Order: sequence, then C-alpha cells, then structure tokens
Amino acid sequence: MKRLARVLSLLTFVVAAPVAAQPAAPTTAPRRVAVRAARMLDVKSGKYVSQPVILIEGDRIVKVGSGLPVPEGTEVVDLGTATVLPGLIDCHTHLMAREAETPNAYALTLLTKSQATRALEGAANARATLRAGFTTVRDVENEGSGFADVALRDAIRQGLVEGPRMLVATKGIAAVGAYHPFGTSPEVKDLPTGAQLVSGVEEARRAAREQLGQGADLLKIYADWAQPTLTVDELRVIIDEAHKAKRKAAVHANTPEAIRNALTAGADSIEHGHDADRAALELIRQKGAFLVPTLGILEAMVQRAPDEAARRRFEERLGGARKMVALAHQLGVKLASGFDASTAWQQGRNAMELVALHRAGLPSIEAIRSGTSRASELLGLQQHSGTLEPGRYGDLVAVSGDPLADVTELQRVRFVMKGGVVVLDELTQAAPPAK
Repeated sequence: MKRLARVLSLLTFVVAAPVAAQPAAPTTAPRRVAVRAARMLDVKSGKYVSQPVILIEGDRIVKVGSGLPVPEGTEVVDLGTATVLPGLIDCHTHLMAREAETPNAYALTLLTKSQATRALEGAANARATLRAGFTTVRDVENEGSGFADVALRDAIRQGLVEGPRMLVATKGIAAVGAYHPFGTSPEVKDLPTGAQLVSGVEEARRAAREQLGQGADLLKIYADWAQPTLTVDELRVIIDEAHKAKRKAAVHANTPEAIRNALTAGADSIEHGHDADRAALELIRQKGAFLVPTLGILEAMVQRAPDEAARRRFEERLGGARKMVALAHQLGVKLASGFDASTAWQQGRNAMELVALHRAGLPSIEAIRSGTSRASELLGLQQHSGTLEPGRYGDLVAVSGDPLADVTELQRVRFVMKGGVVVLDELTQAAPPAK
C-alpha cells in the first residue's frame, strides 16, 4: 500500500511538473460595448432615464447612466430614438411543444415525433422566443420529450443553438390518470405520457430525485386536473426534494383546494390559478409565493377558436381569469409573466402575456415588471437579470415607442441583445469604436 502511494505521488509530480513549467496562456481583453438610446426604462423606479449609456464588458453591464462618456476603443451601438429596457423573462414556457392546431394534437405528438425531432423543434422555438425579446425563460415541463430540454439548455449555453437562458423542469410530475394523453385504450401498453406519472409518496419522491439527478433546475408538479389529484403528502415529498437540492417547485393548480394543498406543501409558485377564490389568493400572498396567471394563452385561444361555441367558452374562462388577476393585484400577490405557448403559432408571441395582464387591470409598469424584475425574483436570478444595473447580464431590448403608454410596443421588439451580443437589430448597425 505504501509502495502504491509512493508510485502515485511520483506520477503526480511527473505529470504536474511540465504543466507548471508551461507559460500562462495569453489572455484576451473582454469585448466592450456601449449602447446608446433616447431613453431607458428603469423598471425599479418606473421612470425613464434620458440619453442613457449602458457600458458592457464581456457579458455583464459595468456602468449605466445618462450621458456617460464612452471609453476609448469601445464599440458603440446607437439606437437613436428608441426606448431601451431589460431583456424580457417568460416564467412559463414549453419550448419542446410545437403541437398542430388539430384535434388530438397532443397524443399525435407523443406517438409520431421522435425525441430528436422534438429537440430540433425546441431549437426553433428557442430562437423565436429570443428574437421576440425574451432573453431568459423558465421552461416548466417538456411535454413528453424525455430530457431533451436539458440538452437544449446546455446547447444554448455552449453557443451551439440560439436561444434564451433556460431553467428547465424536465418531465414534470403528475398523478396516474391525471395527465395527457387521455381517452386511450386500456389495452395499449407502454404508452408515452406527457409527464412522469406517480401514485404514492415513494413514487413521487423517486420521480423528484430522478429528475433532479438528470439536471432539472426546478420541478413542475400538477396538483389538479379539473379536480385535485396529488395529495398534500405526495406534493410535500416532491417539494422537499427540490428544496433540499436548492431548487424551486412550480405547481399547476387551478382549483382553490389544489392551490391550498400546494401552498401547504411549500410551493414556490402557483401556475395558472384561474379558479382561485379570494381565500386562495390571500394564502398565496401570505406564503410569499408567486402567481403565474398565463392569461395570454387564453386570449390566444379566443383568437384561434375553431368555432363560435368554442370561442364563447374561451371568452368565459378568460373573463373569469381576468377578474382573478385583478383581485390578486389588489391583494398584493406577486405576479410573474408566463405565456404557456405550445403551438408553432404561439411560440415567439410571449409578449401577449404582458399585454393580457395590462388588460386585466395591471398598470403598464406592473405588467412590465412581471416580465422583468419580478420574474427574475421568482427565478432566483435577481442578481443577474431583470434590471439594467452594473453586474447584471448585458440583456436588453429596444422598442420604437413608449411601452409605459402602450404596452403592446413589447410585441414589436426591434432590438435584442443577450449577454452583450446583438441577436436582432432592426434599428441600426453598430457604430465604429469610440476614439
């Protein structure tokens, strides 16, 4: 044993010595960019900064202010009369979902598309989402594509694919019999499902551990489907596993009982909450949890309803959800933006949610905060994104008009920068470096 130790020690010395003797690799100075515009929205104060200059080194902001001098050798991007604001954040995406707008589309997706196809579709959706101005997303379950969302997240990080920064939930966890596909023959065995289906505390715990072990940044749980499904004990073990791993849990819950169950178990956010009553909303506020109402998708469903009867159903549901959001805002519930896109037409239209929240009664600045500073708080990324401040990522968007006067401007983003790199520019070309 001692001899083995001496041999290993010698090998370590022999291998390490040449490495130590090698000269240090030359370092390259980080790229420096200065972004100018007519005004910048400070989402914290809700006020505009005139003639802002945003100095970026590498992928981070180093200084922001009105009329700042631009250091020599800095690349200048002059956006002219545009309005700049932080890169937008969507807290409820499904980038792996690109369903056809036809009956049984979900089941057909599971049965006819390979995981490779799903991953490629996810890459297309990611690109559309980024170019719409959303530089960060929380992807809350990949709709039966295995762990393809983990691969997409990592490919974006490596620069192989163009897309937003992603936090991914992998498979999602639901009760047996309470998630897609529905209405299938009981004789069909090993049918693919849209989420990982569990029954009982230990199955729930195992699913949570498996998904965290495969790279989940958060866990997505379904607490109801028309009625409550998972028990408080099942919810609690999943959420406990997430919290032990320093991750958060997003819980799909529409009914008041399911919302109470989720919050009792420690949920960090309630997704949808469309049927929440006053007591459920007050409990969300008391627990300090977030509500991600996904109103925009209801507006999209009204727009694309296949017939008049469907349109009336969607309009009724939208009306109830708008009242719920107005009450949540009145009660001081923390609201974060999430669009819930799942079809090719919906992907990249994430700003519909910001507009829908404004239509439901949120002041324009609050709607914008739901997709910037408030969203970053939910994601635990407030030191990295959501505002234009030193130390944050160089993530920003620009629009031609005034988003405080007209929130729909955010549906017409004309410039996108992620990490100091221009992704979309319909306003200008970069000016020569400052001299």
